[in-house]
Amino acid sequence: MGMHTTLLAIGSCVRVTQQTPLGDRTWSTSIEGEVVRCWQAKTGSWFAGSQDDRLWLDRLELRLEDGELVVLNLDQFSVVRRCPAEEPKAGSRESN
Repeated sequence: MGMHTTLLAIGSCVRVTQQTPLGDRTWSTSIEGEVVRCWQAKTGSWFAGSQDDRLWLDRLELRLEDGELVVLNLDQFSVVRRCPAEEPKAGSRESN
């Protein structure tokens, strides 16, 4: 996974924006929640031609504010950022 581990720490709040190119335009959607886990899992894609003849995808499981669990498949069009409320303020230091 090409993601920062501190950003995806279990329990942290993230906002994921995913985009799908549609010809001359882009469809975009965002979702915000608490990180439950992140992992790589293979698809059922038989034509991928990689390890075990399967394509491996980055997956992210989030718990939404209402408790719903959501699993996202992340790709090159996915943007993962900390929730605005969790971002450190300019000039301040995060405590460990």
